[in-house]
Amino acid sequence: MRWVAFPALWVVASLPIFASETVLPPDELRGHLTEFKLREETLNRRIEENPENLSALSARGDARMFLGNFEGAREDYAKMIELDPTLEVSHWRIGIAYFYLGEFVKAERQFEIYHRYDAVDRENGIWRFMSQTSAQGEEKARKDLLPYEQTDRPPYPWLYEMFQGKIEPDEIFQRIEEAGFPRGYEERVRFHADLYVGIYLELVKGDKKAALQHLRNAVANQYGRATGTYMWQVARLHHARLGKSFESAPLNPSR
Repeated sequence: MRWVAFPALWVVASLPIFASETVLPPDELRGHLTEFKLREETLNRRIEENPENLSALSARGDARMFLGNFEGAREDYAKMIELDPTLEVSHWRIGIAYFYLGEFVKAERQFEIYHRYDAVDRENGIWRFMSQTSAQGEEKARKDLLPYEQTDRPPYPWLYEMFQGKIEPDEIFQRIEEAGFPRGYEERVRFHADLYVGIYLELVKGDKKAALQHLRNAVANQYGRATGTYMWQVARLHHARLGKSFESAPLNPSR
């Protein structure tokens, strides 16, 4: 997704660690959760002072999302759109909140209208496929995949082929190997590949064990951990949700 930045507040405290998130070192995870909780508390005060503060609503919505409070995130994102309806077409983050709340029809619509805003970003098309598959089934979602004509950043053209059913997940990583990307950039490409291959294996193939390993790779990815991007936080949350049904295993930084 194309990220539009809003000012954020960075704060520190202490929170318990969830057992399903032990893919990260405990101190690292605790630092993330601490930061988001105190950021939320600080933003509460700003919003109390000015309930129409779009920047504060955006930042609090993100903090709530990263804490796994999807309903709270949805409320803040929806309030932004209520205050400024022009934001709706570009607000992919509320689509993600809808997805994790299980409101797949609303999520599907949000990613569909985002396509009017950005007809290049295949990541958005993947989220629409995920939402539509969850609501109406894989056959309908594959038939209705959003069309893209312009190129996109790697690995998204390859990932989109996978969601179209044209290639298998292993070929994504083979292509990454063959591309010869600089090491730092390859780590970034692998993060996105592991995230969406993991979700694909869970959602389409029903292979939760293989899905979990790819999601663990995404969470452990050095690019993701260093940047803490929105989608890395989503990877962390998705892994934690899926991991609840599996035994915790030690981090294996094999790549």
